[in-house]
Amino acid sequence: MTMTAMKPSIHSHCLRALALLLVVFLSACSSKGGPGAETERLPADELYKEAKQAMDNGNFDKSARYFQRLQARFPFGQISEQAQLDLAYSQYRNRKPDEAIATANRFIKTYPTHPNVEYAYYIKGLVNFERDRGFVERYLPIEGSERDQAYGRQSFIDFAELIKRFPNSRYAPDARQRMTHLRESLATYEMAVAKYYFRRGAYVASANRAKYVVENFQQTPQTADALALMVESYRNLGKTELAQDAESVLKLNFPEHPLLTGRASDRDAWYKRLWPFGKKTAS
Repeated sequence: MTMTAMKPSIHSHCLRALALLLVVFLSACSSKGGPGAETERLPADELYKEAKQAMDNGNFDKSARYFQRLQARFPFGQISEQAQLDLAYSQYRNRKPDEAIATANRFIKTYPTHPNVEYAYYIKGLVNFERDRGFVERYLPIEGSERDQAYGRQSFIDFAELIKRFPNSRYAPDARQRMTHLRESLATYEMAVAKYYFRRGAYVASANRAKYVVENFQQTPQTADALALMVESYRNLGKTELAQDAESVLKLNFPEHPLLTGRASDRDAWYKRLWPFGKKTAS
């Protein structure tokens, strides 16, 4: 009896086609995405060298992928530990702040006594500092500006923690300078919001924001104007005693403030700070 060959079913054809597509897709992902097959044969030190070279050349996407692969293949040892710190830096420079902070936090949690753990604290502050850049120019108290302000505050907290834990760290001087900048920026922002409220007649809000600057950002250039704004806000609210108290502090610490000198030109200059888009006549 003659045996006839069975024709392959449509179902089997579909399975073969899908398998072929899957192979092609995975091959494409391997060539475009993660490290190539050559990295799978490299020992830890050679793989680290490749990742470090990519980082030094400014190819932070590649270096991040290589550092991640190194950690996956060699999860233990000094090279893997250093790779995690370099990964955080690569992610920061590759504009992936959330990933960089997550990597730094993971390093701190895993290696709290590591000799280079101070760098993980520093990179956290640096990431938030860079995310915060430019927020001072966006003065209106809208949701986006409030979100940006949070980054500045968090950066200040990150750097403060670094200095508290490692006061003699080589990163401490830079952290202190950035904290000084952040204090002035945050004070400037708070004063901008206080003036915004004052111009709209929200004197309770303006007084409270100015008071916050006085209490939390002393020794910044904004302190004098904050006291003056408290004086004006309390006067508009009819709170004479509070206005006099604020004025006394202003006279004691900043006797040459335009609000106090008695010269009309100085007072006009002060009101122009409150109304940058139009002059208000002094009362």
